[in-house]
Amino acid sequence: MRPRFYFLTAALLVLFLGSCKKDNYDAPATDFNGRIVYKDEAINVQYGNVYFELWQPGFGKSGAINVNIDQEGHYSAKLFDGNYKLVFSANQGPFLWPKNAQGAQDTVAVNMSGSKTMDIEVMPYYMVRNSVFTAAAGKVNASCKLEKIITDVNAKDIERAVLYINKTQFVDGSNNLTNQELTGAALADLNNLSFSVTVPTIVPTQNYVFARIGVKISGVEDMIFSPLQKVQF
Repeated sequence: MRPRFYFLTAALLVLFLGSCKKDNYDAPATDFNGRIVYKDEAINVQYGNVYFELWQPGFGKSGAINVNIDQEGHYSAKLFDGNYKLVFSANQGPFLWPKNAQGAQDTVAVNMSGSKTMDIEVMPYYMVRNSVFTAAAGKVNASCKLEKIITDVNAKDIERAVLYINKTQFVDGSNNLTNQELTGAALADLNNLSFSVTVPTIVPTQNYVFARIGVKISGVEDMIFSPLQKVQF
């Protein structure tokens, strides 16, 4: 019985080691990072709401790698070396992505052979320009200009513009202490928008907030924002 026991133990050990070898692949170690830009200016969005897809041809039915964009337009991913296809799916982001001859979302070839930094050019519907934030008498005041970038048949109107303030650097519709929204007639002059909000009580007390202006475009889920600004009282 003892030889048979040793044989069975040795067989199980070989099976276990073989299984471990199959499971312990190296983790992806190649860095792919950059920004989403329009004419070298970062596109500011809501953190975690906008992403692009990376597909690696030749890997059967494996799914896309979703790469999130942070609120200041930056992205970062760990990949294996190889060839990828980059695409924004329809209705992702406050911008248009090029289409191919068949009318589908076009792809951009990305070759990873060592780490790569790459800015990705998009066409936003609008850009928030000349944003200014000040504090006085317990209020945060702001102003900006909205530049309409897409003016052809794909042009869209603005649904609302919103001043958001928050006690942390994450500032958007889901992360704010308070906000002021402009709609309708208040949007008549896109060259001169003005906002003002009263700063609520902050616990624990701090003498600053972070502010951004967000723009909701009609028929587009994701907002575009001004750059983040720290406002001292």
